[in-house]
Amino acid sequence: MLPSSTATSPTHPYQSLTPDVVMDALASVGLLGDGRLLALSSYENRVYQIHLEDGSAVVAKFYRPGRWSEAQILEEHAFAAELMAAEIPAVGPMLLRGGTLHSFGGFDFSVSPRRGGRPPELDDFEVLEWIGRFLARIHTVGAARPFQHRPPLDLQSFGIASRDWLLAHDKVPLDVQGAWQAACTRAIDMIANSPMGEKANSEFDAEPVESIRLHGDCHPGNILWTPADRPGGGPHFVDLDDARSGPAVQDLWMLLSGDRRQRTAQLSGLLDGYEQFRAFDRRELALIEPLRTLRLIHYSAWLARRWADPIFPINFPWFGTSDYWQGQVQMLEEQMEAMQEAPLMA
Repeated sequence: MLPSSTATSPTHPYQSLTPDVVMDALASVGLLGDGRLLALSSYENRVYQIHLEDGSAVVAKFYRPGRWSEAQILEEHAFAAELMAAEIPAVGPMLLRGGTLHSFGGFDFSVSPRRGGRPPELDDFEVLEWIGRFLARIHTVGAARPFQHRPPLDLQSFGIASRDWLLAHDKVPLDVQGAWQAACTRAIDMIANSPMGEKANSEFDAEPVESIRLHGDCHPGNILWTPADRPGGGPHFVDLDDARSGPAVQDLWMLLSGDRRQRTAQLSGLLDGYEQFRAFDRRELALIEPLRTLRLIHYSAWLARRWADPIFPINFPWFGTSDYWQGQVQMLEEQMEAMQEAPLMA
C-alpha cells in the first residue's frame, strides 16, 4: 500500500514540489535526470518533461493530493494498459520498480514516455475519420468491463453538486448570484428531463444509453498528431486523468467546433471512421448539448475549488468577477436554447 497522498495541504498542494524533489522522485524509481526539466501545461496536476542521462526523455505526472484515491489512479493506469495491449496509440505510464504508481515526498506520481506531436487538423476529413476509428477502438475496450472505483460522468456530480458547492461557499457575487442560480437551476432541470437525467423520456427508458469507460476529456489538446508518413504516425491519445464512465458521445463532442454546418461535417467525419469498428447509438446525439452544459457548470466549480492553488489566480485572473458570472448566465441561457434545438444529424 502506498503512503497517503494527503501529506501536502489540498489547498496549496504543490508548494513543496521543487525541481529537486521532482528529480529525486525520478531517481527513486531508477531514472536519472540530466538536469533539464520543463513544466508542461497542466493545472489539475503538475506535469514535467525530464531529459535523462541516457539521452531519452520522459514525462512525470505528480497527482494532485486528495483528488483521486490510489484505487482510482490505478484503475486509470489499468485502462491505459488495456488500450496499449490492444495496439491503440494511448500513452500510459511505464512499469518501474514493479509498479506504475509511486510515492515520494508526499506525492503520488507516474512516469510515461515522451510523445511529440501537435493538435490534429480537425477541418481535415481524413484526420477526423482516423480519430474516429481509434475512438471506436478505445470504446470497444472501454465497453469490455466497467470501472469499479472511478465515478461516472452524471448530472449529480457535474451539475447539481457543482451548483450547490458554489452557492454554499459564496463563490458567486451577490449582485449576480440570483440570476446565476436561477439560470443554473433551470438548465439542470432541463438536463434532468433529458436522456442525461433520471427523468429520461420513454425512448431511453426502454433501452438506456450504454455507459462505458471513456477517455473522458477528449479535446484536441489531448490528441497529439504526428505526420502520417512517419513510423507510428497519426493520433496519440494522452492524459486519461479524467477517465470516467459515461456515454460514448462524450469523447466525440469536444472535437466539434464552429457553426452547426461545420459541426455536422466534423461529426460525419468522426462517425464515418467510428462505425468502421463499432456501432454508434444515434440517440446519443441528443446528449451533446446537455453534456456541454454540465461541463460549463462543472468548470466554474473546478476553478473555484482550486483557487487556493497559486497557479490558478495567475492563469485565470478573470475568474470570479461579476463580469465572469454575468457571462456565465448568458452562456447558460444560450445552452438552454441549444438544448431545445434538434440534435446534430450525421
